[in-house]
Amino acid sequence: MAASVVKTPKCPRRGSARDLARATASGGPKSSNEANWNWWLLLATVFLVTFATRFYKVTEPDHICWDETHFGKMGSWYINRTFFFDVHPPLGKMLIGLSGYLTGYNGTFPFEKPGDKYNETRYQGMRYFCTTLGALIMPMGFDTVYDLTRSHEAALLAAAYLVFDVGLLTLNQYILLDPILLFFMMASVWGMVKVSRATAEGGSYGWRWWGWLFLTGTMLSCTISVKFVGLFVVLLVGLHTATELWLILGDLRLPVAETAKQLACRAVALIAWPVLLYVLFFYVHLSVLNRSGNGDGFYSSAFQSRLIGNSLYNASMPRDVAYGSVVTIKNHKTGGGYLHSHHHLYPKEAGSRQQQITTYTHKDENNRWLIKPHNKQRLPKDKLQVLRHGDIVRLEHVATRRNLHSHNEPAPMTKKHLQVTGYGEMGVGDANDAWRVMIVGGRVNQTVHTVTSRLKLIHLLQNCALTSSGKQLPKWGFEQQEVSCNLNVRDKNAQWNIEDNEHKQLPSVSFSVYAPGFFARFLESHAVMLQGNAGLKPKEGEVTSRPWQWPINYRGQFFSGSAYRIYLLGNPLIWWSNLLFLALFVAVFLFNAVVQQRRAGLAHSQSHSQSHSQSQMVAQSEESEPSTTDVCSCCPSPEELLKEAPASGSSGSDGRWVESPETSLRAAAWLFVGWVLHYLPFWAMGRVLYFHHYFPALIFNSLLTGVMFNYIVRNLPKWIQHVILGVVLSVLVYSFALFSPLAYGMSGPLANEPNSTMHSLKWLSTWEF
Repeated sequence: MAASVVKTPKCPRRGSARDLARATASGGPKSSNEANWNWWLLLATVFLVTFATRFYKVTEPDHICWDETHFGKMGSWYINRTFFFDVHPPLGKMLIGLSGYLTGYNGTFPFEKPGDKYNETRYQGMRYFCTTLGALIMPMGFDTVYDLTRSHEAALLAAAYLVFDVGLLTLNQYILLDPILLFFMMASVWGMVKVSRATAEGGSYGWRWWGWLFLTGTMLSCTISVKFVGLFVVLLVGLHTATELWLILGDLRLPVAETAKQLACRAVALIAWPVLLYVLFFYVHLSVLNRSGNGDGFYSSAFQSRLIGNSLYNASMPRDVAYGSVVTIKNHKTGGGYLHSHHHLYPKEAGSRQQQITTYTHKDENNRWLIKPHNKQRLPKDKLQVLRHGDIVRLEHVATRRNLHSHNEPAPMTKKHLQVTGYGEMGVGDANDAWRVMIVGGRVNQTVHTVTSRLKLIHLLQNCALTSSGKQLPKWGFEQQEVSCNLNVRDKNAQWNIEDNEHKQLPSVSFSVYAPGFFARFLESHAVMLQGNAGLKPKEGEVTSRPWQWPINYRGQFFSGSAYRIYLLGNPLIWWSNLLFLALFVAVFLFNAVVQQRRAGLAHSQSHSQSHSQSQMVAQSEESEPSTTDVCSCCPSPEELLKEAPASGSSGSDGRWVESPETSLRAAAWLFVGWVLHYLPFWAMGRVLYFHHYFPALIFNSLLTGVMFNYIVRNLPKWIQHVILGVVLSVLVYSFALFSPLAYGMSGPLANEPNSTMHSLKWLSTWEF
């Protein structure tokens, strides 16, 4: 799969160097044309079967299934231009919203919970869009494997493993990000292989080469713009590109300037262009979502001032903060919430049973606080006193009339911190209610300003800083964020700012002066998304899984739990045989590496024991030196193929070219790297994980299976290969027919009941359908 830059004659459609050699070995253009016709026929079959299986019952069930409640709702928000917070980049949701808008959906359906009927809602267009992208994965997989191996059998089996997997079918048919992500990922790999082929054919810098190169860059940008896990395919293409450039550099037939030229072209198409597109997607995202929504509180006060309908949009409020101001206080860290309280008390196990203090990411009346002097109960009516750096204050919660308070009790979650509570009655408390206001980097008598002043609140007696630990409270705290008092006053999470500021005696100024530009909002959006992604926790009763469970198909996941049941589970024959071929590849690859090393040692030994002429030594070094063409798994040159013919058997009994085993192994190696990059990183992730996270790796595994099948049967007569392939395809079709109710819908008793039609298919006790 690494590139070759050896100039070769232009090749016929679908064949290039390999087809040229095949034609030479088996009798000319007739065999090449036959191969082309076979390729088109097989591709048409893959298209037909894929779209038939994907679009069958695509609009059923006519109710919300699984995460359609999230992504359908987000599509609605794009149509309504309502700002929201999500842990994923925006492209996938934008495309869902666009597909709904273009097919007549008006964005008014609430998408409240799974099982809700769509009724007259025009949801079908969004499902058709996601299903179409999911269906295009299979033809691209077919063509990718064909380009890697030049084997119709390998390409057809790889496509069949994708088409007849009921898990992939289930994941493709609904309003989800997964079919969009998988489409862009597969298109990135497809483009990568096409660039490799075009380079190997000597077509660098031509229109076709540039087209595939920019397509690859575009697909890479789209992949990571749907989910951050798209970074894995970016790494794959990056490693592959680096390998190609390294091989070009090592080809002594080419000047060093060729490597620099290739590097510059790929940097433009695979780095600069994707980055530009990525920024453009966010520009569209932030331009479209210009109205206030329920996700505002995750973002800074300045960010919110750009949202129409937000209390800060074109707002006029006092710039200075004074005693008597009613304010909201926002934690200054990325994604920080508002200082919040409510009538509920801490439980017995969480320190003293006083009123809870939390941070809350949504705007709420319980976020309002009154600033008072620490030593006076009432404020003078005729005297205005602004708040300054170093002042000592009390903060009274407006709704409950209790003061912000701390004492020498451990915090409920962070035991090294002190507990923060609401204390007192009708604003009357004790000495533990006093806090010193410190402006970060402030000076004596400096005035506290709305939004722009970063503040620390230092407890006067305990000498600790009010902070948001970021830890989520249990149900008794309504899963809001813990507020504590950190004895380390340098805690970065102990910084706050005043957001809303109300005071009758202070003059107001326009809030538009605080509005940030696009790049400031772009960077803040990423900080909030990454923090939110890392902090994802499972909801109560939610089925999660661990990475070790995924490849073995240990447990599925309900998409619809009503009378019409949909259950996400892989076709067990496909998934378990995938593991066998994965293990087989590792064993064969290691064995082949040992054999190659031993052969190299033998050749080195013989070179010292025998005398050769200078010309023979040069010839041997050229043959043993790995050139860019040697490592290319797509398009070896015709000269190489003809040179290999006597050794490997250029034709079988039917006169067709027999593929080199090294070609298949090199192709399988890159697909294995793709599987590793899309699977192993999940072992290190601390966030909540789900079964569907394995499906990008599954695609690479299925493509690898097709390649390794070709490697195993390559030396058999062609008719036996076709018989074996026919038997395997028949088993796949039969298994798909058996397990298809998981994707198309089940009714009646569950599989654990003897009278269920699915009872005999419950092969593992962990399967819950």
